[in-house]
Amino acid sequence: MWIGWIEFDLLLGDVHSLKQKRSVLRPLLAELRRATEASVAEVGDHDLHRRAAIGVAVAAAGGDRVADVLDRAERLVAAHPEFTLLSARRGTRRSDDD
Repeated sequence: MWIGWIEFDLLLGDVHSLKQKRSVLRPLLAELRRATEASVAEVGDHDLHRRAAIGVAVAAAGGDRVADVLDRAERLVAAHPEFTLLSARRGTRRSDDD
């Protein structure tokens, strides 16, 4: 089994409150879940209204499938004009890695 994750550091556009931040992120998280069929969550920067850390994690039988899902997630986030993608960090592991 292969496990992969990617964490996005986003700068949000015209957002002035945490409530606005949630309303902007909620559709993105739902779209990522639909497009990748992976686990998606806001994983950091909860108290900053113009920054967000989003994580996507997936488990699959093959490394190619994991890479495909992570690539799809990155393309989807990068295509949104209301966010600036500051960085994307990713990792993969096999379940039998030590």
